[in-house]
Amino acid sequence: MRIWVNGALHADDARLSVLDHGLTVGDGIFETVRVAGGRAFALTRHLGRLTRSAGGLGLADPDHDEVRRAVAAVIEGNPMELGRLRITYTGGLSPLGSDRGDAGPTLVVAMSEASRRPDSTAVVTVPWTRNERSAVAGLKTTSYAENVIALARAHEQGASEALFPNTAGQLCEGTGSNVFVVLDGRIHTPPLTSGCLAGITRALAVEWTGAQETDLPLDVLERADEIFLTSTLRDIQAVHRVDGREPVSVPGPVTAKAMRVFDERAAEDLDP
Repeated sequence: MRIWVNGALHADDARLSVLDHGLTVGDGIFETVRVAGGRAFALTRHLGRLTRSAGGLGLADPDHDEVRRAVAAVIEGNPMELGRLRITYTGGLSPLGSDRGDAGPTLVVAMSEASRRPDSTAVVTVPWTRNERSAVAGLKTTSYAENVIALARAHEQGASEALFPNTAGQLCEGTGSNVFVVLDGRIHTPPLTSGCLAGITRALAVEWTGAQETDLPLDVLERADEIFLTSTLRDIQAVHRVDGREPVSVPGPVTAKAMRVFDERAAEDLDP
């Protein structure tokens, strides 16, 4: 495996300082990009969100040209049919504690093999909440401990994803996905004000399917006609079970059409 670290490709034994702020306090952001057949999907959108997340943490704007060079080098150095490419950008070498140092940010780009997701999956709801008023709400930070705990709970119950409410009791998001529900033939998804991440696939699904952003109570999952998830590696994935409830058909007709439209549009334009 070839990994880009701060300006150069390294073997898979590449190292960072143990004093990197991304390691010591989670002061970092990241993007996950799908790579198929050696080509990255929606990279421009991912770089835009990387910059927005950097601004939210007070990090210097990442150099998009440098990131693109790193992405191209890593893809070339790691040939695979389907890959998960991760761009990580941190506060860099810093003193112990929350104060950030002045050495400048760290940029790491790495890639691993991925497999195509099943057409449907099971999810669970968890008792922990997303804080829609948090200083990092909506930012894709490396502080993922909550997600690790929730995803472990999902796996214990035979599911691949866990869904969070926010502090107002509204449906918010998954550990690494956005959630959509179908009610009376119309597609709805929680608005960004719910505290959910502005997912790249979420945005494309909204644009391409006409989904509506709607404040949704958590119990909408108990009465939705259809439910699906979106994420970089899931694209659009139907949900066949939420906790103990199974929707009538999977994928339902609305979800099946959304999946078809997404696949067609994504195939037409690799950088929409």
